[in-house]
Amino acid sequence: MNFQIKHWFMSLLMIGTLLTAGCAANTATSNPPTDNATAAPISQTLGTNMSNLPQLEGKATVVMTVKGQPITIEVDGTKAPITAGNFVDLVQRGVYDGLAFHRVVREPQPFVVQGGDPQGKDPKFPVGQMGTGGFIDEQGNRRFIPLEITPEGAESPIYSKTFQMARISQPPALPHTKGAVAMARSQPPDSASSQFYFALDDLSFLDGNYAVFGYVTDGMNVVDQIQQGDRIESAKVTQGAENLKK
Repeated sequence: MNFQIKHWFMSLLMIGTLLTAGCAANTATSNPPTDNATAAPISQTLGTNMSNLPQLEGKATVVMTVKGQPITIEVDGTKAPITAGNFVDLVQRGVYDGLAFHRVVREPQPFVVQGGDPQGKDPKFPVGQMGTGGFIDEQGNRRFIPLEITPEGAESPIYSKTFQMARISQPPALPHTKGAVAMARSQPPDSASSQFYFALDDLSFLDGNYAVFGYVTDGMNVVDQIQQGDRIESAKVTQGAENLKK
């Protein structure tokens, strides 16, 4: 019983850690969808704008280089087309090149390595203050993508809702096993932008709450050695680029 309480408490603490940066991001840098005071919330506007987001129709391979060593990621657009498409599009734009991993949590147990804050392009920007940034498009707007999770056995994803909100009882088709790559977000479901994380262990308590879009297929030993402040030297799409639809 004591073990169960401790495990529940640590899971809650870790989720809070994952949320902290995203909450700050919404407060500090998010722009409303329009300058109209009565504008609809992001979760409502995304419904009509999802077709404008990049989508991956199939799979792609991304090779990320850290400390001169490759990390190979299989990105799965069959189960997470918008989330995967967003990531591949940002890779192709060079958004991740040079960015720092600003959050690494291994104690009291392995959790995540998180990066993808574009503020890290500035080498003078303190790593400890990262976690509030997101991708800004050519029009100066921050891109948000919807929470997108496909239940196991389902033909299409659930959008803008956690499994608890949608009353889904089955596990996701893309679970948080060790090596999963997923989008970080703040409390609103549709608040992910460019920040992502590697799962350092099986993290089933995140299933149905955060969107996994791929897995490390080679180089997990490199991920396990990443320290806070280490940078992504480069990220390249090596296969499946033709599956990205903009």
